[in-house]
Formats: sequence, C-alpha cells, structure tokens
Amino acid sequence: MRFVIVNGKKAKQYIIIVFAAFFAAALAFFGQEQLAVFSTKDGPRAIYRGEETGQRIALTFDISWGDHRALPILDTLKKEGIKNCTFFVSAAWAERHPEIVERIVKDGHELESLGYQFKDYTGFEDQQIRRDILTAQEKIKKVSGKTTSLLRPPNGSFDQRVLNVSEKLKHSIVHWSVDTKDWRNPGVNQIVKNATKKVKSGDILLLHASDSAKQTEQALPEIIGKLKSNGYSFVSVEEMIANTKAHSEEVR
Repeated sequence: MRFVIVNGKKAKQYIIIVFAAFFAAALAFFGQEQLAVFSTKDGPRAIYRGEETGQRIALTFDISWGDHRALPILDTLKKEGIKNCTFFVSAAWAERHPEIVERIVKDGHELESLGYQFKDYTGFEDQQIRRDILTAQEKIKKVSGKTTSLLRPPNGSFDQRVLNVSEKLKHSIVHWSVDTKDWRNPGVNQIVKNATKKVKSGDILLLHASDSAKQTEQALPEIIGKLKSNGYSFVSVEEMIANTKAHSEEVR
C-alpha cells in the first residue's frame, strides 16, 4: 500500500507523489510541532501525523477482508494493555463480521471508516464518493452504535475532490506518517524495524488486521515494547488530533 494523491490524469500522479514526499520530508527536517496535514486551498485537510510534543503515538489498523487475523491482534493488544488504537474498517466487512466490530469497541478502541466498497475514490464521481462515505457511516453505526467522523480512503488514495466531499460530510481524512508495510509480510523483524526505527512523537502508524497481514500479530509485542521503552504512550487518532493547530500544504 502506498500514499497516492491523484487528480485523474495518470501523467500527473507521479509528480504529486514526489511533491507529497518532499513536503513530508521538509516537515521532518524543520521539526515543526504542529499537526501535519495536506489541505486544499479552501481548507479541507488530510491528516497524517499529530504534534511532536507529548511522546504520543497512534497505532492504526486497517481491515477490509477476512476473519482470521483481527481477533488474535485484538487479543495481543489486550494482553499488552493497549486500549485506544484506531481501527479503520470497510463497512462491507463490518456487516459480515459484527462480532469482531463489537469486540473492537468493547476493548476500548476507536472505530472509523475505510469506506464501504473499499474501492479507490479517485476513480469515482463526486456523487459516488458521497454515497460510499454515507453508506459506510450508516452501516458501521448499525453494527456498532458508533458514528464515524474519520475516513481513511481505500488504499490511502485521495485528491482535492475527495477532500472536498469528505469535508462536506464532516469526515476528516486520515493518512499515516509511518508505514510498517506489514501487509507485504516481509518478516517479523522487518515489520518491527519499519515501525520503530524512525518513529517520532505524533506519528500515526499504519498496520493491518486483514487476513493478508500474516505476521502483524507476532510483531506487535516487540513494537509495543520498544515504543514503550522509548517513553511513548498510545492514543487514538481522535485524541492525537484534538486541540491541535494545523500546518497545511495545498493539494492541487
């Protein structure tokens, strides 16, 4: 999975990706203690990290299919005493697995949206994006009682249109600043390294609890242990971004 910002023309896609990478690197270099976001000229934003103060980290898990990995991951988090991760779930998946959704909420984790169909929004018309976001919100609330306000677009792909539609529907787009690449199953040690080597306070870590992520459960105890030993505490994304000032760069 990779971070993609597109405007519908494939030739421009790679230019925007380079721009996004450059912007993220520039923020890291200057060490600005502000909420890091991408925004459009008129204000909608996509959040990919929080403030650098406070030694806080947000662990996030995406789930779009399967029922074999999520429960063992939840068991591991419970054993490690972690109660406030953020799970971004496909609503179509949530409909099929209400018992896992119930467990996520019962264990004290934050439940947010990956959309309904888990299809790239940048290939949708505005009305299709709107319908998918609202359908996902409705279905997730039906199985959990929770109303979503955060959205991670499928595969992390978004553009200015997606930002605009999401804002109108009162959903903030959440990306990530650290990609563990656990979905590639590169080995437990590599996942731990990806998650901890360059982590900073305010980072939002991307992990997965879909069945494709076969090594995440084994990597989690060491990830959590290393982050704790370095003085980090764990918060939900909502806690991470509450009462923060936004530093933004325009998405075209």
